[in-house]
Amino acid sequence: MPANDSANPGKNVCFDITGHVVIVTGAGQGIGRAFAKALAKAGAFPVIAEMNSARAEAVASEIREAGHDALAIVADVSDAASVDAMVADVISRKGRLDMLINNAAIFSTLAMRPFEEIDLQEWDAVMRVNVTGSFLCARAVSKIMKEAGRGRIVNISSSAVSMGRPNYLHYVTSKAAVIGMTRAMARELGAYGITVNAIMPSATFTEVARATVTPEQRAAIAASQCIHRSQTPQDLVGMALFLASDASAFVTGQSLAVDGGATHR
Repeated sequence: MPANDSANPGKNVCFDITGHVVIVTGAGQGIGRAFAKALAKAGAFPVIAEMNSARAEAVASEIREAGHDALAIVADVSDAASVDAMVADVISRKGRLDMLINNAAIFSTLAMRPFEEIDLQEWDAVMRVNVTGSFLCARAVSKIMKEAGRGRIVNISSSAVSMGRPNYLHYVTSKAAVIGMTRAMARELGAYGITVNAIMPSATFTEVARATVTPEQRAAIAASQCIHRSQTPQDLVGMALFLASDASAFVTGQSLAVDGGATHR
């Protein structure tokens, strides 16, 4: 196949992810749920990795009812043994693993407060899930991907890092760590055909209740963006599908803001 076909521009750029097996952590609700459903619609096989078994099965059922297939697995990303068991289960069932989306995170349950008032136990819990969880999942899948000679790891960070958003210091710090992890991991895994990138959403409004966000605050967030409406999970789906495909094969180590221009300067 020629490296460049001027008669058929884009011919060799492959967006097809049919049959790809993708683990999406925290996919029982919110952004992860949207990712899993979009991946299934695009022909991939999503693995809904979720601590809450009822939520995981509910998302898998939604996907099956739409005529696709999916697997729900109960997993705790903050526990190394649970993560390793999840990956082993996926390989035993499917025999391959093409992509990991590190989406699981503690955020919606956090109350806004000055950083001096953040309890150490809450700080540790956020770091354990948001940072260590991403590390453990990437470590587990990288072994499989190295053997295959290809793979995609997508870490979900946040544009709150660029904003320096106040009153969520533990969350913002954890998502900044994810960006550093993405950059260093991309350097280590690139030689094996594995890309590692981060998606940075703005405040994304899902079916998950956000008691700390008032209607006035929601309107102010939208007004601060170039696109003056609230962000939804569907706004992130296109980037995730692009990063899942071979069309993004030469994109790695990047932190890609999908935030309606909230951090555009």
